[in-house]
Amino acid sequence: MDKELFEKIRTAEPFLFLNQNLKSFQAGLDLSQQDVVAAEERMLRFSTLLARIFPELESAQGVIESPLKELKNMVMPVSPVCDSGRYWLKCDHELPISGSVKARGGFYEVLWFTEKLAQELGFLKPDDDYIKLGEEQVRQKFSEYTIEVGSTGNLGLSIGIMAQALGFKVRVHMSSDAKEWKKKRLRDLGVAVIEYESDYSAAVKAGRESAAKDSAVYFIDDENSKPLFLGYSFAGMRLRKQLDEHGILVDENHPLFVYLPCGVGGAPGGICFGLKLLFGDNVHCFFAEPVQAPGMTLAMLYQFKKFPSVYDFGMKINTAADGLAVGSASQLVGQYVQNILSGCYTVTDSSLFAKLYQLYQKENISIEPSAAAGFLGPELLCNGEPGIRYIKEQGLASKMQQANHIVWSTGGSLVPAEEFRKYYEQGRRVAQGE
Repeated sequence: MDKELFEKIRTAEPFLFLNQNLKSFQAGLDLSQQDVVAAEERMLRFSTLLARIFPELESAQGVIESPLKELKNMVMPVSPVCDSGRYWLKCDHELPISGSVKARGGFYEVLWFTEKLAQELGFLKPDDDYIKLGEEQVRQKFSEYTIEVGSTGNLGLSIGIMAQALGFKVRVHMSSDAKEWKKKRLRDLGVAVIEYESDYSAAVKAGRESAAKDSAVYFIDDENSKPLFLGYSFAGMRLRKQLDEHGILVDENHPLFVYLPCGVGGAPGGICFGLKLLFGDNVHCFFAEPVQAPGMTLAMLYQFKKFPSVYDFGMKINTAADGLAVGSASQLVGQYVQNILSGCYTVTDSSLFAKLYQLYQKENISIEPSAAAGFLGPELLCNGEPGIRYIKEQGLASKMQQANHIVWSTGGSLVPAEEFRKYYEQGRRVAQGE
């Protein structure tokens, strides 16, 4: 084990960790491109219903997707190995309805369960238009069922919004890290929010135990759900279309680097898996975690075998990045990413606020602190010793001028204005050295 790296984990010092078990990509696991395609097709079957339920989806004909924007004004790293290249923001903070990346996996699993239940109840037959699931008799039947989830914030928000809109009862088990405004928004919709003084894992455990007592309750398990994982994975196909529209090549001579904020790992893991299915070794994914919650890094260090949580290191999670405030990574996600993830890196809260401030100043884009984690990735890759070593070892040094870097945002568009002003002011103070 790397003693220096463990010391940085203990002392909450930012670092870039390179995956020593990175292998050339081969899709040999129990999920394939066919599964990912089937997941997107399922999502599209619901498009007519979603356009009916949510007016904001009418213009997109019920398709839920976020834009890819080039960062033309944001100051990005310059170094001997990264003297050019283009930088982009995958704007999942703009995903309709719930304004976060969790709209992908969270929405998908709710719809996956809805389809399955509707078929069992006789409401859906082959070739039916799913708009019929919005009929009052269907909604009345759905109201006899409850969907539950444990969350630090955005997943609960996404699942609560979608499940409630379809007619289900909803219970969201929220950890102490969850923002007050997210809990209020759910309660205003009629969602039952159960609060815990402890962390994310405790909220998930409580939700799991609660659901096990009632056959009419379906629990969406952020730590162990393949449907959730698949809901994130078809983001790769959506991104490929956007890359084509921008004329962006991804091949041996045009590498793609993607920087993804990470909590328990479902969202970044699914996205990474979907991208690897499409681009193989030509895409390089890095996960970002708070210095106080490097759960995925610890799991990677132990190759997902009896890996410790951050609490085993005497750490206490205290971060403004609520969506990333997780002490231990998902074992399920680990089986899919442990050999395809290029690396992980950690970030301080002050750096998150500084990047949030800079993004608004330079690009007029507002995000929440968790969503800023991706911006530190290019700096660590291009200017730090481990990152430069990675570029050279992967044979990328001569190709960086043709590289594209995508920072993947997570949430922000639903953040109340007064809350964002606090984030912005804190970022301004950090950026200006106050």
